[in-house]
Amino acid sequence: MEIRSETPADIAAIEAVTVAAFQHAAHTQHTEQFIVAALRRAGALMVSLVAEEEGEVVGHVAVSPVTVSGGVVGWYGLGPVSVAPAYQGRGVGRAPVERALAELRALGAAGCVVLGEPGYYARFGFVAEPALVLAGVPAEYFQALAFIGPPPSGTVAYQPAFAATA
Repeated sequence: MEIRSETPADIAAIEAVTVAAFQHAAHTQHTEQFIVAALRRAGALMVSLVAEEEGEVVGHVAVSPVTVSGGVVGWYGLGPVSVAPAYQGRGVGRAPVERALAELRALGAAGCVVLGEPGYYARFGFVAEPALVLAGVPAEYFQALAFIGPPPSGTVAYQPAFAATA
């Protein structure tokens, strides 16, 4: 499996993988493909990696800046993270997530947040931080990974693209 940055030729495949990955997910509005496209249009995809198996895109990881109240800077949001259903449970998501986190560290990011399954994201070092809040989300599903210093306190806001519905 090859992990690499997306290219313009990957856009349709990323959309297809994202739609398929979330098709049967329990906690979704089924807008993840629109979010990725809106982040791309806004120039907010700081990291956009594909997992490719035998020339086929089978996974995608997006990373975009987030804001934290109180003027905290240097924080990013991981997601959406998409893996084609036939490849789920086989470690295909792990390598691109690890590389995305490594790229953030190399950029000098202070940390990263993720909204997702606690059991899955804990393997990368994410933990629920009670002082770091995403409004309307159960605390255990919103997790953080600090790269520099302790995690901040405050309310997190994702890019406006996360409201995309088409």
